[in-house]
Amino acid sequence: MDDQQKFTINLTQQNDYRFVVDFGGAVPDLLTDETSPLGGDSGPNPARLLGAAVANCLAASLLFSMRKFKNKPEPLSAAVTVTIKRNEQGRFRIANMEVELDLGVPQEQIVQLERIMAQFEEFCIVTQSVRSGVPVKVSVFDSVKQRLN
Repeated sequence: MDDQQKFTINLTQQNDYRFVVDFGGAVPDLLTDETSPLGGDSGPNPARLLGAAVANCLAASLLFSMRKFKNKPEPLSAAVTVTIKRNEQGRFRIANMEVELDLGVPQEQIVQLERIMAQFEEFCIVTQSVRSGVPVKVSVFDSVKQRLN
Protein backbone atom coordinates (compact mmCIF):
# COMPACT_ATOMS: atom_id res chain seq x y z
CA MET A 1 0.00 0.00 0.00
CA ASP A 2 1.24 3.50 -0.80
CA ASP A 3 2.21 5.86 2.00
CA GLN A 4 -0.58 8.18 0.95
CA GLN A 5 -4.12 7.63 -0.29
CA LYS A 6 -6.70 10.14 -1.42
CA PHE A 7 -10.35 9.84 -2.26
CA THR A 8 -13.15 12.28 -2.95
CA ILE A 9 -16.71 11.98 -1.66
CA ASN A 10 -19.29 14.27 -3.24
CA LEU A 11 -22.38 15.55 -1.43
CA THR A 12 -25.35 17.13 -3.18
CA GLN A 13 -28.17 18.82 -1.32
CA GLN A 14 -31.60 17.38 -2.12
CA ASN A 15 -33.57 19.76 0.07
CA ASP A 16 -33.19 21.38 3.47
CA TYR A 17 -30.58 19.33 5.38
CA ARG A 18 -30.91 16.20 3.26
CA PHE A 19 -27.87 15.30 1.13
CA VAL A 20 -27.01 12.51 -1.26
CA VAL A 21 -23.50 11.23 -0.57
CA ASP A 22 -21.73 9.88 -3.66
CA PHE A 23 -18.76 7.72 -2.72
CA GLY A 24 -17.93 7.04 -6.37
CA GLY A 25 -17.35 3.75 -8.12
CA ALA A 26 -19.52 0.78 -7.27
CA VAL A 27 -20.37 1.99 -3.75
CA PRO A 28 -24.09 2.88 -3.51
CA ASP A 29 -25.10 6.43 -2.65
CA LEU A 30 -26.14 7.25 0.90
CA LEU A 31 -28.84 9.67 2.00
CA THR A 32 -28.00 11.80 5.04
CA ASP A 33 -30.17 14.20 7.00
CA GLU A 34 -30.18 16.06 10.28
CA THR A 35 -32.42 14.95 13.10
CA SER A 36 -35.70 16.73 13.71
CA PRO A 37 -36.65 19.45 14.33
CA LEU A 38 -33.83 20.79 12.12
CA GLY A 39 -33.96 18.00 9.54
CA GLY A 40 -36.38 15.29 8.58
CA ASP A 41 -34.67 12.16 10.01
CA SER A 42 -34.54 10.60 6.53
CA GLY A 43 -30.98 9.35 6.97
CA PRO A 44 -28.10 9.29 9.43
CA ASN A 45 -26.65 12.64 10.46
CA PRO A 46 -22.89 13.33 10.60
CA ALA A 47 -22.59 12.42 14.31
CA ARG A 48 -24.18 9.02 13.64
CA LEU A 49 -21.94 8.50 10.62
CA LEU A 50 -18.86 9.27 12.73
CA GLY A 51 -19.99 6.83 15.42
CA ALA A 52 -20.66 4.16 12.81
CA ALA A 53 -17.26 4.78 11.21
CA VAL A 54 -15.46 4.36 14.53
CA ALA A 55 -17.35 1.18 15.47
CA ASN A 56 -17.02 -0.32 11.99
CA CYS A 57 -13.31 0.41 11.82
CA LEU A 58 -12.71 -1.16 15.24
CA ALA A 59 -14.75 -4.26 14.33
CA ALA A 60 -12.84 -4.65 11.06
CA SER A 61 -9.51 -4.16 12.84
CA LEU A 62 -10.41 -6.77 15.44
CA LEU A 63 -11.51 -9.19 12.73
CA PHE A 64 -8.27 -8.57 10.80
CA SER A 65 -6.18 -9.19 13.93
CA MET A 66 -8.13 -12.34 14.77
CA ARG A 67 -7.83 -13.77 11.25
CA LYS A 68 -4.10 -13.05 11.19
CA PHE A 69 -3.79 -15.92 13.69
CA LYS A 70 -6.38 -18.09 11.88
CA ASN A 71 -9.12 -17.38 14.43
CA LYS A 72 -12.77 -17.49 13.39
CA PRO A 73 -14.55 -15.06 15.73
CA GLU A 74 -17.75 -14.82 13.72
CA PRO A 75 -20.34 -13.59 14.16
CA LEU A 76 -18.77 -10.35 15.36
CA SER A 77 -20.96 -7.39 16.31
CA ALA A 78 -20.38 -3.83 17.45
CA ALA A 79 -22.41 -1.17 19.24
CA VAL A 80 -21.37 2.44 19.75
CA THR A 81 -22.81 4.95 22.19
CA VAL A 82 -22.10 8.53 21.17
CA THR A 83 -22.51 11.24 23.82
CA ILE A 84 -23.20 14.77 22.59
CA LYS A 85 -23.15 17.66 25.02
CA ARG A 86 -22.55 21.39 25.05
CA ASN A 87 -19.02 22.75 25.38
CA GLU A 88 -17.96 25.86 27.32
CA GLN A 89 -19.22 28.08 24.50
CA GLY A 90 -22.63 26.38 24.54
CA ARG A 91 -22.05 24.55 21.22
CA PHE A 92 -22.94 20.89 20.82
CA ARG A 93 -19.92 18.62 20.43
CA ILE A 94 -19.27 14.90 20.51
CA ALA A 95 -18.04 14.48 24.09
CA ASN A 96 -17.09 10.80 23.88
CA MET A 97 -17.83 7.44 22.34
CA GLU A 98 -18.07 4.02 23.92
CA VAL A 99 -17.72 1.02 21.64
CA GLU A 100 -18.62 -2.55 22.59
CA LEU A 101 -17.33 -5.33 20.36
CA ASP A 102 -18.80 -8.80 20.80
CA LEU A 103 -17.23 -11.97 19.45
CA GLY A 104 -19.22 -15.01 18.44
CA VAL A 105 -16.92 -17.47 20.22
CA PRO A 106 -15.65 -17.97 23.79
CA GLN A 107 -12.16 -16.73 24.56
CA GLU A 108 -10.85 -20.29 24.96
CA GLN A 109 -11.18 -20.72 21.18
CA ILE A 110 -9.01 -17.69 20.37
CA VAL A 111 -5.34 -18.17 19.57
CA GLN A 112 -2.96 -15.32 20.59
CA LEU A 113 -5.74 -13.47 22.41
CA GLU A 114 -3.42 -11.36 24.56
CA ARG A 115 -1.42 -10.21 21.54
CA ILE A 116 -4.58 -9.42 19.56
CA MET A 117 -6.06 -7.36 22.41
CA ALA A 118 -2.80 -5.44 22.74
CA GLN A 119 -2.61 -4.41 19.09
CA PHE A 120 -5.94 -4.45 17.21
CA GLU A 121 -6.91 -0.85 18.02
CA GLU A 122 -3.67 0.40 16.45
CA PHE A 123 -4.85 -0.87 13.04
CA CYS A 124 -8.00 1.28 13.16
CA ILE A 125 -7.35 4.39 11.07
CA VAL A 126 -10.60 6.11 12.00
CA THR A 127 -10.50 5.58 15.77
CA GLN A 128 -6.86 6.54 16.10
CA SER A 129 -7.52 9.72 14.09
CA VAL A 130 -10.67 10.63 16.05
CA ARG A 131 -9.01 10.00 19.42
CA SER A 132 -6.90 13.11 19.07
CA GLY A 133 -10.09 15.11 19.73
CA VAL A 134 -12.70 12.73 21.16
CA PRO A 135 -12.19 10.12 23.89
CA VAL A 136 -13.08 6.63 22.65
CA LYS A 137 -13.49 3.78 25.15
CA VAL A 138 -13.39 0.24 23.75
CA SER A 139 -14.64 -2.94 25.44
CA VAL A 140 -14.37 -6.42 23.91
CA PHE A 141 -16.49 -9.37 25.07
CA ASP A 142 -16.55 -12.99 24.01
CA SER A 143 -19.69 -14.99 23.26
CA VAL A 144 -20.37 -15.65 26.96
CA LYS A 145 -19.95 -11.96 27.82
CA GLN A 146 -16.52 -12.41 29.39
CA ARG A 147 -14.63 -9.10 29.07
CA LEU A 148 -11.40 -9.54 27.13
CA ASN A 149 -9.71 -6.14 27.64
